[in-house]
Amino acid sequence: MTDEFDQLDAFLDEAYEGHERLSSLDLQRRAIASDLPAALLTRVDALPEGEYAQDEAAEAVRLIEG
Repeated sequence: MTDEFDQLDAFLDEAYEGHERLSSLDLQRRAIASDLPAALLTRVDALPEGEYAQDEAAEAVRLIEG
């Protein structure tokens, strides 16, 4: 799971570069464009609708059972 979360952290670092908050839809689009592994893509897709700061998104994705 650590490898997966390392990939998640790298994805979020890239996605949030220059952005303070992103919507769940923006994160889903960026996850698809980033070619995230299926397990992580499923977690990002499961984010509830709304806007997230990077730390909020990381925590929310980690709490989603994959």
